[in-house]
Amino acid sequence: MTALFLSDLHIDETVPHVRAGLERVLSEAADVVDDIYILGDLVEVWVGDDDDAVSARELRSALKAASEHSRVHVMHGNRDFLLGERFAEETGVTLLPDPTCVEIGERRVLLAHGDAYCTGDLEYQAMRRMFRSPDWQRSVLARPLAERRQLAQGLRAQSVAAGANKAEGIMDVTAEAVTEAMAEHNAGLLVHGHTHRPAIHELGDGKRRIVLGDWGRCGWTLHLGEDPSDDRLLCFGLS
Repeated sequence: MTALFLSDLHIDETVPHVRAGLERVLSEAADVVDDIYILGDLVEVWVGDDDDAVSARELRSALKAASEHSRVHVMHGNRDFLLGERFAEETGVTLLPDPTCVEIGERRVLLAHGDAYCTGDLEYQAMRRMFRSPDWQRSVLARPLAERRQLAQGLRAQSVAAGANKAEGIMDVTAEAVTEAMAEHNAGLLVHGHTHRPAIHELGDGKRRIVLGDWGRCGWTLHLGEDPSDDRLLCFGLS
């Protein structure tokens, strides 16, 4: 069994090269990779499954094509928490809860977007709880599409301003949260995104944490097989 992981593409109309890079990755994975996992922030913002923006339509088409060859799984991030069942039906993907455990050979792998483990940022965690609240989401989705787009722009600007005033360390995961999550799920490997700090961290006792990169200066993918020595975290050019 082989699996491909990616996250934090932040696709919108301003980055057509990122969407093209995703399409290339998905095409190359067809009939080669058993499972494709997208661990949050696939798009810069998702205002609802009725989004008719060009980038949203093209994204649906790319995922639909990929799901005809591989099993495609999508996890909500802090940008695309409004992805819903209609999106899953139209694209053929499976929506994953955050976190989720999967078995790759004899490996038990914990998958997460990663923001839940940034426990040092109390302000962010409060916002995260609000965004993940079913009542809040229903309230937002009841608004007209144009109003939701304006709301999304305001929230993005607020997020940028808040992040600019925070110390770098506070926006990273905490060791305590990682240790607790891996122990709770009896996982030897944690794979997540969100922090935009791609790396493979050896945690001792054969345990490992792999952080996916954001698609900015390059695209990032992680290939996992049954043997940990075959793990490959790759950066490739986007054109």
